[in-house]
Amino acid sequence: MSFSHLVSDIGFRDHDTSDRSSHLSRPSLRSTTQSYARSYASTAATSVSISGDISSQLHGGYSHPLARAWQAERQLTKSMLIYPLFISDIADEETLIPSLPNQHRRGLNKLVAHLTPLVAKGLRSVILFGVPTAAGIKDALGTAADDPKGPVMRALRLLRRHFPDLFLVADVCLCEYTSHGHCGILREDGSLNNGLSVDRISDVAMAYAEAGAHCVAPSDMNDGRIRAIKLKLIEAGVAHKVVLMSYSAKFSGCLYGPFRDAAGSCPSFGDRKCYQLPPGGRGLARRAISRDIQEGADIIMVKPASSYLDIISDAKEIGENMPVAAYQVSGEFAMIHAGAKAGVFDLKTMAFESTEGILRAGASIVVSYFTPDFLDWLSS
Repeated sequence: MSFSHLVSDIGFRDHDTSDRSSHLSRPSLRSTTQSYARSYASTAATSVSISGDISSQLHGGYSHPLARAWQAERQLTKSMLIYPLFISDIADEETLIPSLPNQHRRGLNKLVAHLTPLVAKGLRSVILFGVPTAAGIKDALGTAADDPKGPVMRALRLLRRHFPDLFLVADVCLCEYTSHGHCGILREDGSLNNGLSVDRISDVAMAYAEAGAHCVAPSDMNDGRIRAIKLKLIEAGVAHKVVLMSYSAKFSGCLYGPFRDAAGSCPSFGDRKCYQLPPGGRGLARRAISRDIQEGADIIMVKPASSYLDIISDAKEIGENMPVAAYQVSGEFAMIHAGAKAGVFDLKTMAFESTEGILRAGASIVVSYFTPDFLDWLSS
């Protein structure tokens, strides 16, 4: 059963038993689901005719000027940095995130003013994370993820208008939008339904691409989602101009706490250890990287960054002819700030040393909350 069939029966049970009856009986839920949830015909290559393997599709990975620049290796520069943004569905919100120093949740009305001076300083790319807060907006299927009026969809259109040269990456996941906080659709026993999750995730990726994302970056870690997204991009005729960046080696651990505070994406039960990689799982990481390359990824990512330099090195070895990205995650960023505040080391020195270590390991793209600082610290 595909997601397109599933949306016709929103009786899929939510795991918050205390709210189950009200969740299933909301009169607007069925219409909301049908309006917001998108479905494209197939996740198999039933209507796709391409010569060679799916990994032969290369044009999307270097169609944009910045993506072309990412094909080269260099010292730390502004162009290799991607700045994470938390986009609230409250238009005028600008709220400091206590666990993530100097970072905010911002609504659409605050985005342009925030980004204008950063773009003037040389900001080249941002990655968008939606933060839905409206009552009742989250459900078991994450139907708000590709709502045309949702925070990421609206932000993509807004930023394309105001900053035509800014490279826009859309993180693709359901955890911010599901009532259970997991990165996909669940079975009744609470386990991840990989097939339905992949169908849904690939629909969301397509919606973001059509809304203006230059790059879609699935972070859910469901098996097979890279191939499913690539096939739908091909079917839609946009694979030649949309970069597919895979969170290929994403490890479970305690370094995501500040991010989950910012995005409101903590699981309501259990954890994500059944789909995020186990710490120390180097062999699994290598297999996941190889798989995603074969499934058509244009860029492979390792997350967290500084604590997995060996995996970054592996990624560069396995994907020797493609860009490797590394996510300097919220916990890493917060710990560096805490150390600087305690006088253990200088903030600028530690930020440079940490980031340059990531580059030496083999990354050529860094997703970092230090990006605004680096725009001041770097000359080019």
